[in-house]
Amino acid sequence: MLVSKPTTCRNTPEPLAHPHFLPIFDIRSKDVLQRIFLCYDNSKTGFRPEQSRHKGRHKHKRVGQLMIRAKVATRNFALLAGLSLLAACGGIAANPDLEGYSAEEIYKRAEYEVTSSDFDEAAKYFAEVERLYPYSDWAKRALVMQAFAYHRDRDYESARSAAQRFIDLYPADEDAAYAQYLLALTYYDQIDDVGRDQGLAFQALQALRVVIEKYPDSEYAATSVLKFDLAFNHLAAKEMEVGRYYLKRNNFSAAANRFRVVVEDYQTTSLTAEALYRLVESYLALGLVDEARSAGAILGFNFKSTVWYEDGYALLTGAGLDDKVAGDNWLAAVYRQMIRGEWL
Repeated sequence: MLVSKPTTCRNTPEPLAHPHFLPIFDIRSKDVLQRIFLCYDNSKTGFRPEQSRHKGRHKHKRVGQLMIRAKVATRNFALLAGLSLLAACGGIAANPDLEGYSAEEIYKRAEYEVTSSDFDEAAKYFAEVERLYPYSDWAKRALVMQAFAYHRDRDYESARSAAQRFIDLYPADEDAAYAQYLLALTYYDQIDDVGRDQGLAFQALQALRVVIEKYPDSEYAATSVLKFDLAFNHLAAKEMEVGRYYLKRNNFSAAANRFRVVVEDYQTTSLTAEALYRLVESYLALGLVDEARSAGAILGFNFKSTVWYEDGYALLTGAGLDDKVAGDNWLAAVYRQMIRGEWL
């Protein structure tokens, strides 16, 4: 259940139009050439200077000359390959030593990875900005973007950790609302079907509630309210599924307990009408006539135009009963308090 989100947070520089040609380094500079040669000399496949000194150079002078030529040719090839990598990767080669790069350079490389949908790689670069420049403004921006990149990569644990760290470090920042929203999504996006454990739904509700209550004027508040309602409905659906399971197996008492939870705790969801009908069905099977009539009364008052009321009314009249509140039971108390306003 991924939803589209901005690729950059507020105050974040716009990605460059042509990231393959970022003018970060002058490839002709001495530092770049030295770095390429250093990488070459440290590689396992390259020829080190001492390797050109063949132990038997007096006896094998021809072999030594060939090795020196091979070394020069290989070094020239490595130079060309290194320059190509620097030009193609926006100034940063594969698996680089990033300590020689500025925070802005690494950040823009991470942005490029985002635009390329390589979110795992983007998260690594954002993390490097935070590691190498922990007290800079770029580190703050990189942290929330790190949470975003991990979330898009479906690495929810890492996304949650980064988002929570941003909230802890920058609680008053204008992007704190977005970080909290991302934190909630790390739970919400794992709610896939009602058959699984609903612990994630409870955690999503808690995190979404923080967005709604703490950041009511943010652009994420309205979306959080919608997702909160959907997650709430999801929990009710789980109770209904279990209740139907018991009902099919004629375990009417256990079924009624599940449907009661929906009526009492999730009455604002779309499943309340069905829950009341199932209570009529379960209580009639148990011989609890007053409870069945009271459930029918609430069903008729709130959902009279639904098929659930029609079927519930048919069950009651088929048993020679009406849909009037009767007795002193929990449903009768609900009717008196919520419909007639009699709290005492």
